Amino acid sequence: MTTVSLKDLSLEDYAEIVGREEIDEIFALGEKLTGRSVLHVNSTSYGGGVAEILRRLVPLMRDAGLRTEWKVIQGDAKFFGVTKAFHNALQGKDMTLTDDMKQVYLQRNELNANALDFDYDYIVIHDTQPSAMIDYRDSARAKWVWRCHIDVSQPNMRFWKFLEPFLMKYDASIFSLDKYVRSPLKGRNVAIISPSIDPLSDKNKPLSMDVILNTLRRYDVKSDRPIISQVARFDPWKDPLGVIDVYRMIRKRMGEVQLLLIASMALDDPEGWVYYERTARHAGEDYDIHLLTDLVGVGDLEVNAFQRASHVGMLKSIREGFGLSVSETLWKEVPVIGGNVGGIPLQVIDGETGFLVNNPEEAVEKTLHLLEHREAASELGRKGKQHVKENFLITRHLKEYLKLFLSLN
Repeated sequence: MTTVSLKDLSLEDYAEIVGREEIDEIFALGEKLTGRSVLHVNSTSYGGGVAEILRRLVPLMRDAGLRTEWKVIQGDAKFFGVTKAFHNALQGKDMTLTDDMKQVYLQRNELNANALDFDYDYIVIHDTQPSAMIDYRDSARAKWVWRCHIDVSQPNMRFWKFLEPFLMKYDASIFSLDKYVRSPLKGRNVAIISPSIDPLSDKNKPLSMDVILNTLRRYDVKSDRPIISQVARFDPWKDPLGVIDVYRMIRKRMGEVQLLLIASMALDDPEGWVYYERTARHAGEDYDIHLLTDLVGVGDLEVNAFQRASHVGMLKSIREGFGLSVSETLWKEVPVIGGNVGGIPLQVIDGETGFLVNNPEEAVEKTLHLLEHREAASELGRKGKQHVKENFLITRHLKEYLKLFLSLN
């Protein structure tokens, strides 16, 4: 396993945004846990919302007084192919769980467990890739927490039943929404904790107009024409092909609108490369569709700039655990068109911070409405930022983790 090296962060830097009282409350909770040790385990240090959260949450947890580490499991292409199948199946895809898949999954979990020192007070396992590691623990000291980041409201039951015996061994579990909690975990120690964004990260901090315009020029995006952006993996659940179809319908009615599809290519998602190629073929020769990834130098600052330059944000997901890019976009006071699924309705308050849509036709109509009514769109954006400030910032996320740890003592 690999330990992720992280820069220090200070909770004091957030007081101006969330208020002195909130920071003092976090320090008070941390004082009760001073010296306790925490280990977060997931499958990748880069790409996707889990890694993004941990990169900021872990240093802030340290600043609150806990000895906190983040480790990433090791796996080969076959293992990550299997775990991607688990991801898709748990979000409802009809697939077959074979004995070979089970063997690959369990062997890799055992290998990673054998490489781990279990000498922590709290071990937080993120998602399904490392969830069977608990079966190989060599100490009863640690309290184990399983953190589910995906939509398991309608899982393929063959895969869920396979994981159930492992999940039942955890001392607590965390879900983003109450509707994701499945039997037999219901009635046990379950916490409902929404994911969060960091307002001071490179992806969300304030940017000058010069930085924004220079970024647009570098990637040949026109600043004087409407921009629609979707920040999401190239993944069938995020429906990038459907987003392109929506853009084309808007284009017929409005003219020179531009579409930005922005993503990081996650290390634990081999399917992402396949879907990137499918998306590129679907986009064809349209030079107003921009596929922008870390492969062409698009990092957090560039994503920040693109979101701030956008007139409308979009996340037209078919399934969605939460959808951090919605809160990211709203934080920049840009209204969002969101699929009416998973955690998106927690963030997109229909008619107040954007619009929820159930089909392509609704997505077209609501996007056109925002593009044609700029003052109304700006008001939705302002309300969106306030909504994120009150509900989806990382300080609140940290506080809820600390409360959960205290409840396990």
